[in-house]
Amino acid sequence: MSNFIDLKKECYDANMELKRLGLIYHTFGNVSSSDHERGVFAIKPSGVPYEELTQDNIVIVDFDNQIIEGDLKPSSDTKTHSYLYKKWNGIGGISHTHALYSVAWSQSLRDIPVYGTTHADHLSNDIPCTPVMTDEMIKGNYEENTGKQIIEYFNKKNLNYNEIEMVLVGNHGPFCWGKSASQSVFNSTVLEEIAKMAFLTEQINPNADKLKKTLIEKHYYRKHGKNKYYGQ
Repeated sequence: MSNFIDLKKECYDANMELKRLGLIYHTFGNVSSSDHERGVFAIKPSGVPYEELTQDNIVIVDFDNQIIEGDLKPSSDTKTHSYLYKKWNGIGGISHTHALYSVAWSQSLRDIPVYGTTHADHLSNDIPCTPVMTDEMIKGNYEENTGKQIIEYFNKKNLNYNEIEMVLVGNHGPFCWGKSASQSVFNSTVLEEIAKMAFLTEQINPNADKLKKTLIEKHYYRKHGKNKYYGQ
């Protein structure tokens, strides 16, 4: 009998939601769900097709990448997840996809500009894209260094991971996080839609201006912060 049934279920459900939303191709992606009190997280096993994935397949790993429960190898991105969990205590779930428009922006090595109010409803900043990883980092502990790259870039740019819950890793793809695995999946959906809208905006008008500051602040703060008034 597993000691992590609830954690495995949350992870399994979130992974299947990524598949249902069309953000996953074949086995290209993963979701994890963490329990900081126990110092562990649940993550999709490596290379298992979503059609074959079961709750029992989900692997439990500690923050030092040791398998605690499970017969399969965890995702190849496990060390990225564990590094982010160790450094950012406030996050409870992480999603990584290879969704079409998000990956296209990461391959372009460009931040996604705030072009409209849909973007501003969710965050007031451009969606950041990290530089390409150095050869030394690639040849080293690559997956852990992906986590380091994300955190170092946020620190360098003075970005708050509680406000910007998504990033494009240069030439790789998106990572999103949140208070829970389901929240990280929601953020992955938001990122992909914003990426698509921004791409189409530049196709229609290559000289499109970014959204003006007053509109950014109006849309962001009516949904976030102490004076928010959107919703029930």
